[in-house]
Amino acid sequence: MSLVVATTKKREFDPKRFLATIGEGRKIVPVAKKQTIYAQGAVCDAVFYIQSGKVRLTVVSESGKEATVGILNDGDFFGEGALAGQPLRMGSATALTDCELLEIDKKAMMLALHREHTFSDLFVAYLLARNIRYEEDLVDQLFNSSEKRLARVLLLLAHFGKEGVPETVVPKISQETLAEMIGTTRSRVSFFMNRFRKLGFIDYDAGSGLQVHSSLLNIVLHD
Repeated sequence: MSLVVATTKKREFDPKRFLATIGEGRKIVPVAKKQTIYAQGAVCDAVFYIQSGKVRLTVVSESGKEATVGILNDGDFFGEGALAGQPLRMGSATALTDCELLEIDKKAMMLALHREHTFSDLFVAYLLARNIRYEEDLVDQLFNSSEKRLARVLLLLAHFGKEGVPETVVPKISQETLAEMIGTTRSRVSFFMNRFRKLGFIDYDAGSGLQVHSSLLNIVLHD
């Protein structure tokens, strides 16, 4: 008997489908562009999953200085501090584009993690990958030039993965936001953005937003 015929194909785990079947304690939340999802200091009682859109995470210091600590895409979780007993939000989350989020309260999320081991493994793997990303961000901040840091951030924002195909990052993302993310001034970001465009690494205009090309990797990889 053929092994191909005899073997039952294992169905791949679909996190979106599973999250949608959690039941009580979860809801779909549409969020308009620039709308605050939660504010720093608010009660930390739910985890969010991005079904579509982009979300900006920020922190404000005691002196009032704001810093962007991350921009998340489809398929990302955020607000997971609720699962670690964090009583209040350590930062704020804002929609960079129109978003559709799945909001899961703490109790429902904990039950889902205990009940579904495949989902638990996926969630832990996501958190570990996110931690590695933060470590890479720190190394990038300490050792790379601001030009390389900007190139890396643009590639990350584009969720780059399709070789040679430009992908829209975020329509009208401000140079101030990019400057916050890489720890430099807006004028330096403007200088490098113009340079990248002249070299054909990026394209941007009022209509199509910002597009990143695979050639921008040359800046990151160049010694």
